[in-house]
Amino acid sequence: MNHIPPLLFALQGSEGYGNAVAQRLGCRLSAHEERDYEDGEHKCWPSEAVEGRNVIVVHSLYGDTRHSAHDKLCRLLFFCAAIKDAGAIRVTALTPYLCYGRKDRKVEFQDSTITRHVARLMESCGIDRVVALDVHNPSAFDNAYRIPAWNLSCVQLFAQRIAPLLAEQPVTVVSPDIGGVKRAEHFRQALAQLLGRPVSTALMEKHRQHEALSGDYLVGDVAASTVVIFDDMISTGQTLLHAAQACRQAGATRLLAAATHGLFTAAAQLFDSSMFERILVSDSIEPFRLPAHCRQALVIVDTSALVAAHLARGRGPAA
Repeated sequence: MNHIPPLLFALQGSEGYGNAVAQRLGCRLSAHEERDYEDGEHKCWPSEAVEGRNVIVVHSLYGDTRHSAHDKLCRLLFFCAAIKDAGAIRVTALTPYLCYGRKDRKVEFQDSTITRHVARLMESCGIDRVVALDVHNPSAFDNAYRIPAWNLSCVQLFAQRIAPLLAEQPVTVVSPDIGGVKRAEHFRQALAQLLGRPVSTALMEKHRQHEALSGDYLVGDVAASTVVIFDDMISTGQTLLHAAQACRQAGATRLLAAATHGLFTAAAQLFDSSMFERILVSDSIEPFRLPAHCRQALVIVDTSALVAAHLARGRGPAA
């Protein structure tokens, strides 16, 4: 059996996350090169020999000030293909935030299920395993890939960070839409176990027509309760704000929010509303879009230990 530890690479823009995981694993990031050309083309390759090795490539696939989500996906695909061409035994793509997770079904005539297309691209470039954090639709994720694909849940991490913030008053976990009920229920169970007392549940009715939200029916009692709204991501923040307003009108006394991925594409209004005492997100995405004054209520949850523990369990030879 091959007990040589894997090589760990982190592509441009994901070095911080890669270093955090490497420290947890007791190793260092391996060296690689990335080169941009005048016409916008790009190439990247490993500087260390990968032949006969298991390799992990870290890249969080969100658009930032340098690269779009498309660019990052393409760079990940090219780099993993280069590693496989160079003789790597197994290539694992670690994507803390996996792009196109919301494009998992047809909503328009002749629409495209891009989640499935991303899976095929990864498979065609020689990626053997995919690891992601809290994908938008776990069932669609599972069905899209023909290679091992792991969706790591951050529920326990958020419950551990939120539990100390909760006093003895009643606590209610709210799903901001029907699609997130199962996710919110897992969080409610973890929180109740940590608190050692019952935690109630509620959900919001939400309908989305293009970019407009409608529906303001809150199912469940939140009166005189600390409410924790739990979701998988925050983009514009309108879903959270919509739910928060309904909970306030229904008598909630405190509001907290948690979501694994903080895209914050236009979320200043969410923070400026002062609805939430704390908004928790993971470190899967740098909150670079948020103005400095918005970050006072923001709590970043470290996921590197969760990811490193999963990778350590999978250090064995390729199947």
